Amino acid sequence: MTLPSSAKTLIIGGGIIGCSTAYHLAQMGEEVLLLEKAALTSGSTWHAAGLVGQLRSNANITQLLGYSIDLYNKLEQETGLATGWKMNGGLRLACNEERWTEVKRQATTAHSFGLDMQLLTPKEAQDLWPLMDISDIVGAAFLPTDGQASPSDITQALAKGARAKGAVIKENTPVTEILIEGGKLAGVRTAAGDIACEKLVLCCGQWTRELAQTIGVTVPLISVEHQYMLTEAFGVPADLPTLRDPDRLTYYKEEVGGLIMGGYEPNGIPWAKDGIPEFFDFQLLESNFDHFEQLIEMALPRVPKLESVGVKQLINGPESFTPDGNFILGEAPEMANVFIGAGFNAFGIASGGGAGMALAEWVANGAPPYDMWPVDIRRFGRPHTDVDWVRTRTLEAYGKHYTMAWPSEEHDSGRPCRRSPLYDTLKSAGAVFGEKLGWERPNWFAEKAEVARDIYTFERPNWHVPVGREHKAAREAAVLLDQSSFAKFVLQGPDAEAALQWIAANRVDKPVGSITYTQMLNDQGGIECDVTCVRTGHDSYYIVTGTGFATHDFDWIRRNIPDGMNAQLIDVTSSNAVLSLFGPKARNILSAATRADVSNEAQPFATALQIGIAGCPVLALRITYVGELGWELHLPTEYALSVYNALQDAGAEHGLRNAGYRAIETLRLEKGYRAWSSDIGPDHTPDEAGLGWAVKMKSNIAFRGREAVAAQRKEGVRKVLATFTTSGDTILSGRETIYRNGVRCGWLSSGGYGHTLGHSIGMGYVRASESIDREYVLQGTYELEVATERVSAEVTLNPLYDPGMDRVRG
Repeated sequence: MTLPSSAKTLIIGGGIIGCSTAYHLAQMGEEVLLLEKAALTSGSTWHAAGLVGQLRSNANITQLLGYSIDLYNKLEQETGLATGWKMNGGLRLACNEERWTEVKRQATTAHSFGLDMQLLTPKEAQDLWPLMDISDIVGAAFLPTDGQASPSDITQALAKGARAKGAVIKENTPVTEILIEGGKLAGVRTAAGDIACEKLVLCCGQWTRELAQTIGVTVPLISVEHQYMLTEAFGVPADLPTLRDPDRLTYYKEEVGGLIMGGYEPNGIPWAKDGIPEFFDFQLLESNFDHFEQLIEMALPRVPKLESVGVKQLINGPESFTPDGNFILGEAPEMANVFIGAGFNAFGIASGGGAGMALAEWVANGAPPYDMWPVDIRRFGRPHTDVDWVRTRTLEAYGKHYTMAWPSEEHDSGRPCRRSPLYDTLKSAGAVFGEKLGWERPNWFAEKAEVARDIYTFERPNWHVPVGREHKAAREAAVLLDQSSFAKFVLQGPDAEAALQWIAANRVDKPVGSITYTQMLNDQGGIECDVTCVRTGHDSYYIVTGTGFATHDFDWIRRNIPDGMNAQLIDVTSSNAVLSLFGPKARNILSAATRADVSNEAQPFATALQIGIAGCPVLALRITYVGELGWELHLPTEYALSVYNALQDAGAEHGLRNAGYRAIETLRLEKGYRAWSSDIGPDHTPDEAGLGWAVKMKSNIAFRGREAVAAQRKEGVRKVLATFTTSGDTILSGRETIYRNGVRCGWLSSGGYGHTLGHSIGMGYVRASESIDREYVLQGTYELEVATERVSAEVTLNPLYDPGMDRVRG
């Protein structure tokens, strides 16, 4: 069969992700051609261990993995090919009280997402897995619908299913070049000739980064040696559940009457630093028994039988891993119509069915079936263009695969990378930094007698009291925050207003100096961006968004500038520092530092004013994310230290205190401010999120998502974002299950502590199968499941603090 000269969608890579994407595109009736340089599964799919678990910390990724299981359940019957799939369940062990708390929290997360995870005693766990010693086990969790599969067989079945629906799959056809013409995708080159294509999907596993790099696309992944041991058969029952023993860093599954045992050691070994061999097909690396010995030592006390059972093979297969342990999906922000599906961190088999489905919908429809932010390629940024930085961070993530998932845990590697001009000054002042997209950001400030580092726990952490001090200062005096890591864009050109009116849900046709808080919506009315827009001129806007959303939001705005409009988007993040001054004494301090009139009459809320501080030109934005009078001060980076010192001098008599991002979180929860990627996102509309007031439906101005908002206002909403409070020492951190009148109706999207109010606060959607209103939400009796225990909760739809906005507008 000769190669076609063109294809609507061309996939490179015949592993499970490429074949699953082809399968789903073909199911949708799309024309698809898949090219594999060798044979199907020959990269890393063929040597994958094949465990299929479902639960993740994100509801949609859990749903995606659940889709994989639903697909694998029916695939053999559909295609006639054996898949090796069996739903034998999955066990997870806890060997200390902290791990047991983590497991109970995971069980609650499972319940939130609709999974029946069961908590077991050590003896009950042993009854399911008789081979293990339970002398050190505190408890276990069991998910009956987990399972395992044969990676090669699953992939071949997907390929057969794709062919049956018209997909063309060509093996032994390496792509030698991706063709770009006029800055746009044109096709690919093979030894047999060029193939034109409209869309290109790179599912090349560990080869993806280097291939994408040839066209300027960044795919931050590296190859890491991953080993597992296959024993001789010794009568292991075929229905033995998979087992994860995170305190011993190991996993197990049955394999032809024996066991597979592997794990995630803390000192992973990167592979192919100087480039992946072009042809590494059905090959393994040399077994490294010395390196694997640390996992064997962990495993032997758990499964004593391993001491006397022969080892058939120690498999050392390189696999692709990413800096945050999540895989990579989506359209490349650098190149239209180029899509990525790679970096599956050794759970490609579990993800394969769902990831292929989501990627296929992304390719065919221009958007995934639901919010994919945790795996969206646009979550990365500038540091991820450096492969050495990526390698350092990825090896840390690999080594933490089975370590405790502490609330608010920060990465340690690759730091510091991006520092504001105030980094050293704030560090000297006791700042304990976190990291976001490479930026060092002060999380909290320790006093001299306090330990200036995070000490992680599932209880109240060591930063609870220091954050409380900062919180109190914001409410009673004033705080100064370094928010230089904000992503900052300029939209300019003769059509800037018209373009932004189309992209933004709120009105931006306001006078120069106006500030507009707005969402940017997709065609379903979902919130793609949550930004602040400042009109700085007749033809220019200054747009501010969250640190971690820089790539995503820039890409969304740029792609949605209507064709033919003369408007340019420029990233000015590194040009401007941001100092935020918040609190009831903020005006006193700012007035002492500038000659400008910053009174309420001269500068009302939601306006911008050019002022001077210490010889620096400052764009003062009267806006707040903490629920107090305040300003964001945007200024050229070289002036940051001078302005900081001037504000500190002016604030000395007013109780001004440094504050960090963890105080921002507690303050915004009290005020009910939403956070994109947790409380709001592409799956949530403004009306569902209580943000309908920020949508220009009273105008006749067209904007993206308007039709969806109008339709929902006619039909009603089926979920409503509410705020919950609990009494006592209950600790909320997100994903706790919400029960209304005893029936599960959602989960918390955010959780924390309100230091002004003196109790925990959570935000989450109350969901129903039919349209609901405020009365429905408020008339319910609520409980929250916290680490499998239910506690009573109160609900409100109004801000807990300053509901009338008096302090903000004062």
